[in-house]
Amino acid sequence: MPTKIALLSRNPALYSTQRLVEAARERGCTVRVLDPLRCALRVAPGAFEVRYKGAVLPKFDAVIPRIGHSVTFHGTAVLRQFELMGVATPSSADAILRARDKLRCHQTLAAVGIDLPVTAFGDSPDDTSALLDMVGPAPHVVKLNEGTQGSGVVLAQNESASRSVIEAFRGLYASFLVQEFIGEAKGADLRCFVVGDRVVAAMQRHAAPGDFRANLHRGGKAALVRLTEAEETVAVKAAQHLGLGVAGVDLLRSRRGPLLLEVNSSPGLEGIEAASGVDIGGAILDHVLSLVPMRTNRRRAVRKT
Repeated sequence: MPTKIALLSRNPALYSTQRLVEAARERGCTVRVLDPLRCALRVAPGAFEVRYKGAVLPKFDAVIPRIGHSVTFHGTAVLRQFELMGVATPSSADAILRARDKLRCHQTLAAVGIDLPVTAFGDSPDDTSALLDMVGPAPHVVKLNEGTQGSGVVLAQNESASRSVIEAFRGLYASFLVQEFIGEAKGADLRCFVVGDRVVAAMQRHAAPGDFRANLHRGGKAALVRLTEAEETVAVKAAQHLGLGVAGVDLLRSRRGPLLLEVNSSPGLEGIEAASGVDIGGAILDHVLSLVPMRTNRRRAVRKT
């Protein structure tokens, strides 16, 4: 029997979703794209169940999460349900939640010695001076704790601007972080695509003129880059400590070495496949199939011979 794979994605037309479907079929797997918002869950001892558009889903061997930030709660609930039903996954629901919370992510990785821009967090207006003092002199980067793709990230050039941005975020009752600005990065960062225990591809992203965020969808440019051994080690260590089998780890090059900026639990494939020429979709599928119980893999091997 072919390996049965569920792909959690709200939009089957997305490049990343299509590439994973293509890679799965190339390997003789059957794959079904499931919108997590159309999944209903039955929770009962020894009788977990997932229904899709009202129909009970069959048994899957593996599930690949492509959970958008806006559906994190429901998407991870569905993924966790599959985990409880014994379905293999490269990244657990809890790992995705750890990565999506920037403060928790930074705390977890700093505790194991991974360097990152100095980060401060607080809630009270009375602590604004303490936050800025802990980070150091301006410029400062003020960012939403659960922002994504560069949204909710502001560069404040002086202390007065930093205070104004902090007050604005507090007025929105938003959770935010204050970080040191790494000027020597010059608007560039590294996206390291980690699959399993290795970096399968990497690119350097450069911010558009007038911006400091290097996100490609904000006008940034990407180019192939050769990572140092230290950069590869940091990227793999970060993904593994969060429990992510597939991750986009963003690093900054600084005077004190590679600094971790962010870890993306559902990294896009289009930009980095174009920049690197690497079949990342295939690498992800090979990793996922390695997690499936041996009985299924043995059937695939027999079929190939």
